[in-house]
Amino acid sequence: MTREEIMDKVNEIFREVFDDDSLVITDSTNSEDIEDWDSLEHISLIISMEKEFDMKFDIKEVNKLENVGQMVDMIKSKME
Repeated sequence: MTREEIMDKVNEIFREVFDDDSLVITDSTNSEDIEDWDSLEHISLIISMEKEFDMKFDIKEVNKLENVGQMVDMIKSKME
């Protein structure tokens, strides 16, 4: 799966979790950019991504992420 395909899937997950079909995320998107992105929504995002990509994330890995681009890169590296 290419990085672009991963980003497309991640964008779909964000739209689903935040119930906003017009939401468009970029590499630099972070929790400050989305009003409803709180700790509970963050957990929902992580769980949805784990299910979608059939992988588990270490809490230490997740806590180091600063934006969506880093999440996409982490997913891509776990797939390789």
